[in-house]
Amino acid sequence: MFGIQARLTCLFVVIVTVVLGISGTYAQYGLQHELEVNNQRLRDGVLTRLQTSLPSALWDLDKAKVDNIVTAEMLPPELVAIRVYDTSVGLFTGKQRRPDGTVANVGGDDAVGGTPVVADLGYRDAGSATGSLRPVIVGRVVVNFSRDQIEATLAAEIRRKVVEVLLLDLILVVALAFSLRIVFDPIRKLRDGLFEMATRGSDEVVELPEKRKDELGDVIRGFNAIQRRVKAVLGRARQAEDAARRSAEETAQALDNLRETQESLLQAERLASLGGLVAGVAHEINTPVGIALTSASVLAEATEEIHKTVTSGTVKKSEILKYIATAGESARLIMNNAYRAAHLIHSFKQIAVDQVSEARRRFELREYIEEVVSSLQPKLKKTLIVVDINCPPDIMLDSYPGALAQVITNLTLNCVDHAFDPDCAGRIAINVLSDGEWVEMQVVDNGKGIPPDMIDKVFDPFVTTRRGQGGTGLGLNIVYNLIAKQFGGSITVSSVLGHGASFVLRIPRITPGEEPEVPQADTRLHA
Repeated sequence: MFGIQARLTCLFVVIVTVVLGISGTYAQYGLQHELEVNNQRLRDGVLTRLQTSLPSALWDLDKAKVDNIVTAEMLPPELVAIRVYDTSVGLFTGKQRRPDGTVANVGGDDAVGGTPVVADLGYRDAGSATGSLRPVIVGRVVVNFSRDQIEATLAAEIRRKVVEVLLLDLILVVALAFSLRIVFDPIRKLRDGLFEMATRGSDEVVELPEKRKDELGDVIRGFNAIQRRVKAVLGRARQAEDAARRSAEETAQALDNLRETQESLLQAERLASLGGLVAGVAHEINTPVGIALTSASVLAEATEEIHKTVTSGTVKKSEILKYIATAGESARLIMNNAYRAAHLIHSFKQIAVDQVSEARRRFELREYIEEVVSSLQPKLKKTLIVVDINCPPDIMLDSYPGALAQVITNLTLNCVDHAFDPDCAGRIAINVLSDGEWVEMQVVDNGKGIPPDMIDKVFDPFVTTRRGQGGTGLGLNIVYNLIAKQFGGSITVSSVLGHGASFVLRIPRITPGEEPEVPQADTRLHA
């Protein structure tokens, strides 16, 4: 690939060569035209003189005079031969030019080169009676003209022009080489400086000498200024890069801390839900246990009395019948309340174990939803809200029951806390549909609905309408994370203000991930 200097040199050489070629062609054409005119003028002059001087000598048959006239006309080098013919004898005389330039006689059979030109020789005798008539043709003359002189002149001119063009091109190349060197040597230094600045590993600026006082010196000084500016910019860029790296590390650390905090808040929310469940279950168990204890006390007193009566030997039939009635009623109350307490304990145990262990297992969905809602009864009993469960039987899930309990609990309690005013009756429906390998669960209430400005933010963390009243804003965010991350499903919400809200969950029957654990033995108590 040619450099700029070589391309400029070639360009100038081509331009000069073309210009000189055009000029030389025009000059060659002019010279050729001039030579042709001179040659034609020479022909006309030779023929005119021969037609004037030869007829009288030929009429008188004066051969010496004819030879002198012909010899005199042979002086120009363009004439190859002159032959004079008499009308009666044929070739009268003739001269030709030899290769060495001498003039010699020509014979009738000699080959003559050049281009022949023939002219008649007419003689008018002034002394005759016919002098006033047309001239008498006494002979003819054949003149052979040569173009060698013209061709030689044109060839010499072409050689001269070619040599002239070559010399001018050579001079131009040498001149351009020295003149362009003045420009391109500093440019090469600038190029080397740019490459060095781009490839060197250190930040040291190697500036070019600024001794020149011309335009290139201004360019070099500008280049040095640019080097200094680039060094400053690179320094600031490295500082910014270091700051960005530190900021990225701090951001990553903050993100890890945020995730840890989120996990802590999630665990705290779960434990808080579990704590509320414990308190409610404890309160609910207190009633059946108290009734069972009272019934046992009544049965013990009746048993003590009948034992005294039997020991004394004064037992009556009415007393035995009274004891049997008291024992039967006490046993019935003890059995019913013991079963009720056992059912509450089993529901609490299953839900609590699932929420704490986060173990994966197979379970029947409808039964599990009923257990979760049953565990919420201590809180639901304080309200006028009814929970309806519409779920087909025999829908088996291979999933995480503890996480599902957390979802159902959060959605239900979210409706209790936000959808209804205190002491206001309402209804919450949990509807389940089977859709192939997916299960769609819809939690619907007929409460106040969600404001339009909150509908797009309900799943964001720390968003709540009960700030300062116990609301953390994490309930629905926990639901969203569990559905999206742990179950691999989706959740959407829709609401019309004043007409309740609807949460639609889609989860797979078999949650993607590791295989489920081996099912544990059924520990439920049966009446």
